[in-house]
Amino acid sequence: MNNKRSSKNLASTAAKILNNDNASKIQRSLAGGVLSQRNPNKQTGADMESKASKVLSSEKYSDTTKSLAASLVSQSNRER
Repeated sequence: MNNKRSSKNLASTAAKILNNDNASKIQRSLAGGVLSQRNPNKQTGADMESKASKVLSSEKYSDTTKSLAASLVSQSNRER
């Protein structure tokens, strides 16, 4: 079990992104992951962890997108 979970503020941002028709596909994907991790029994999967890592290492994404990605990486499986 993962005892880390997404903050209320970041979950709120994620919900707004999912309701924004202009949000990018990557933002929507990361936002969905962040919202699912409000539940402490959820943990970042390997595919999502990889996607989030790529976002963090790229300069083309916004600070908001990187915040979502950072949250997901911080809640990933330590053994991977």
